[in-house]
Amino acid sequence: MAEFQSKIRTIEWIDTYSRMADQTKYPDKFEFIDIKTGQEMFDAIKNMVVRGAPAIGIAGAHGVVLYAQELKDKNLSFEEFKKELLNKSDYLVTSRPTAVNLYWAVEKQKEIIKNSTSDIESLIEELRINGKKLELEDIEINKKIGDYGAMVVPKGATILTHCNAGALATVGYGTALGVVRSAFAKDPTIQVFADETRPRQQGARITTLELKMDGIPVTLITDGMCSYFMKKGMINMVVVGADRIAANGDAANKIGTYTVAIAAKYHNIPFYVAAPLSTIDTNIQSGEEIVIEERPHEEVTMINGKNICPEGVNVINPAFDVTPHELITGIITEKGILKPDYKNSIKSAFSAN
Repeated sequence: MAEFQSKIRTIEWIDTYSRMADQTKYPDKFEFIDIKTGQEMFDAIKNMVVRGAPAIGIAGAHGVVLYAQELKDKNLSFEEFKKELLNKSDYLVTSRPTAVNLYWAVEKQKEIIKNSTSDIESLIEELRINGKKLELEDIEINKKIGDYGAMVVPKGATILTHCNAGALATVGYGTALGVVRSAFAKDPTIQVFADETRPRQQGARITTLELKMDGIPVTLITDGMCSYFMKKGMINMVVVGADRIAANGDAANKIGTYTVAIAAKYHNIPFYVAAPLSTIDTNIQSGEEIVIEERPHEEVTMINGKNICPEGVNVINPAFDVTPHELITGIITEKGILKPDYKNSIKSAFSAN
């Protein structure tokens, strides 16, 4: 099978700082920003300069290193340094509460901090090495997800996706779009329908950009159109990413995903979630326990800096919804495609990990 290589690298550690694609500028500009302090990383995550659960996770790992580099100059004892760095790490994960990958990656760095018995310089170097390791592993994990997912993509399929779970949501290949890339490498008749994904329009701004850059046919539709095209037989399967998956298979993803899943179920269309095992939170039993981030109201009331509704109208803006496991055909991971009963298949995947 030919290997399809995405041209995009979203986030990368360089010497003493983190370089990332600035996703607030797409599609008008494709440019990178250098993040050199812990607070800059906190703000980049919170303000969605970097977005997508796996990419946020790597940003978190980099952010711990940035805080460590800053604390080095404070003349702290080794134990004081470790205590302060753990506090900074805990603060960093509050930047976006729903994506479990952020917590997962920061915890990986915290394990190193807690277990270190060397000195400050050596600890910082350990954190740098681990951050880079997690970064490189992300690409390989996504390629495995893509190859497993490609196995269930019918020849000539039209795949619907919601939000952006591509190279720009990861380090460089993608989860849902990783499936598309791997399928397209085998079958260039594959095409994608991309939901625009209100209110921040990640599908319109980012998914279409990625696919156009990689030469994969893509059609943009509004969020309310999926049932129309499903009924007309123009969509063969749905593949989306996830920001947190509970132990029973309930999956939190960008707001509107639940609606797509209901429509897919009604029309007997397979609905897959593509995500690494690091997105599965086995500490929570169901989606009811997932904290849903509330985003600023201006994201809904304004487009390109202009009001689109009456001043003072009431707004509720949850960033995510939870798709119940009963609506999910399979969860595509780097260990294979997990099937119902998800409690058992998730447990087995972690046992084999």
